[in-house]
Amino acid sequence: MTGELPQGTPVYRRILLKLSGEALMGSQPFGIDEKVVSAIADEVREVHALGVEIAIVVGGGNIIRGLAASHRGIDRVTGDYMGMLATVINALALQDALEKRGVPTRVQTAIDIREVAEPFIRRRAMRHLEKQRAVIFAAGTGNPYFTTDSAAALRANEIHAEILLKATKVDGLYTADPKKDPDATLLREVTYQEIIEKGLEVMDTAAIALCRDNGLPIGIFEMMTPGNIRRVVCGERIGSIVRAE
Repeated sequence: MTGELPQGTPVYRRILLKLSGEALMGSQPFGIDEKVVSAIADEVREVHALGVEIAIVVGGGNIIRGLAASHRGIDRVTGDYMGMLATVINALALQDALEKRGVPTRVQTAIDIREVAEPFIRRRAMRHLEKQRAVIFAAGTGNPYFTTDSAAALRANEIHAEILLKATKVDGLYTADPKKDPDATLLREVTYQEIIEKGLEVMDTAAIALCRDNGLPIGIFEMMTPGNIRRVVCGERIGSIVRAE
């Protein structure tokens, strides 16, 4: 990335933004905080106004997480499908907020729920993007045992996104959890292999490997600072970047 272009000039034509479900609940113990969803929609609208084609993958951890549910006695596969449905709820909430701001949006799901969203069809998704519609991919990959990080990496590669942007609660990728370890160091640039070898917690190994094998860079940045998505898209060096050597 480079910060030498004029402010407001995007360096990426098509992006995929990965949002965690936990981010949508704000300070609440669970559920959806409408103020947070509105703030995210404002950020996305700002980038959309630059002419950037935007796809989004949203998690469902604010409602239910399959792995956590399995630890409470629910069958793992059943729990994962419950988690997929939770991502659909979040996607519809985000779609509503975006369309209220004048951003045409389509939700596509990996499981068939035709009454509320389109099924995922790659060529249709790319056509939506070409027509400047934001596309929200829900229900993960449609398969149990795969995280929404894996779904984000998969969809980003399928639609030929130029970068996968992971919005987080901290300002980049650290050597450890900065909230628990005061000696944690921010890593501005890191390779895919370093993440795998050092066990850095940013995305699961399957997602990292998929991005590595296809040369898809990953940008990691703090989500709730106003304007951060636009700054990353316009090439400003904030947060961390993951790429090959």
